[in-house]
Amino acid sequence: MPVNFVEELRWRGMLQDVMPGTEELLSKEIVTGYCGFDPTADSLHVGSLIPIMMLKHMQRAGHRPIALVGGATGMVGDPSGKSDERNLLDEEALNKNVKGVKGVLERFLDFNDSATGATLVNNYDWMKDFSFIGFIRDVGKHLTVNYMSAKDSVKTRIQTGISFTEFSYQLLQGYDFVHLYRSLGCKIQMGGSDQWGNITTGTELIRRMEGGEGFAFTCPLMTKADGTKFGKTAGGAVWLTTDRTSAYAFYQFWLNASDEDAPKYIRTFTFLTKEEIEEIEAAHATDPGLRILQKRLAEEVTLMVHGQEALDSALKTTGILFNRQATIADFNQLSEREILDGFEGVPQAIVSRADFDAGLGIIDALSAKSGFLASNGEARRELKQNAIALNKIKVQEDYVLSTSDLICNKFVLLSKGKKNNYLLVVE
Repeated sequence: MPVNFVEELRWRGMLQDVMPGTEELLSKEIVTGYCGFDPTADSLHVGSLIPIMMLKHMQRAGHRPIALVGGATGMVGDPSGKSDERNLLDEEALNKNVKGVKGVLERFLDFNDSATGATLVNNYDWMKDFSFIGFIRDVGKHLTVNYMSAKDSVKTRIQTGISFTEFSYQLLQGYDFVHLYRSLGCKIQMGGSDQWGNITTGTELIRRMEGGEGFAFTCPLMTKADGTKFGKTAGGAVWLTTDRTSAYAFYQFWLNASDEDAPKYIRTFTFLTKEEIEEIEAAHATDPGLRILQKRLAEEVTLMVHGQEALDSALKTTGILFNRQATIADFNQLSEREILDGFEGVPQAIVSRADFDAGLGIIDALSAKSGFLASNGEARRELKQNAIALNKIKVQEDYVLSTSDLICNKFVLLSKGKKNNYLLVVE
């Protein structure tokens, strides 16, 4: 028995605005609905997981999802939630991005020929044939400037200045809904709460141009308890492809969720049942230091996005890198790629293999050969204070590095205290 789509989103905290009649429609027939994805990059980041999950829930509930890639609207720029106008992409960059976004979406939805099989569309395919005169005559005439200006996404920007290009964005997105309504029988549009104005423009155009009825609902925008932006780390955005964010870094992002954010994340970004989640939360509450909730969250999302092999690698890398008793044999279980992923962002220096063959003194390794510490004097002080570790093992100032210290026959990890790390790369 398919789950109730709206109820499923509601208990997960994924429902904000719902247009009247939407729930009734979903309860009486198989409904086609869509979400749009902006191709501003050749991948999608974790913020895009929210609309992806909405489409996945829709399909699981026995309805038909459409993922729309905005090849045309990406040329214009959506003013929603922005304080200034973004740079417009040229056609070559946009085509590259559209291809990348399609590749991501195809990993999540079930594309088949059944009644609930997902469909992937690009709005450039129907917008490219419009002339400017044709568009303003056939579409623009149906909405007044007063109607368009009243939208929150436009109203806030009018005070500081908005171009006609961005002002017209809601017309383009609204027409997408009309086109999908006509061609694929699409009756629902979904999106983040900042898209409500654009989405309702679409339902209004369906009413005026087709004499039909479109429906809509939105999910809340994801925020972090500390006020920082969801999906951002010190290294930038967290992406859904490993060429931009490694599986290890992706796993660590979820593992580092706060106790305040993790309950929200595990409801939004996994398919665990309410009972399963409450059981995990109860276990977590008995000893929050074990981070049971965060570990399960990180495992579930990494498995869904990157697969079992990537999850196994992330777990292995995490287990070794965060084990204070890890030995050189433990480190050598990791591949060269796993080492580089695990120490992404850690300063590095290249050292010649000849230095290792000859025997490299720890003081030189810390200062002259790497620049990790400012001088030989500082190196000696830190060594005397027992603050220096080599591959997590404390060493003294008479230590001489050799090839037996190399991880994967290529790396040496130098550490000062618990948090200052440096990677020597031997070539």
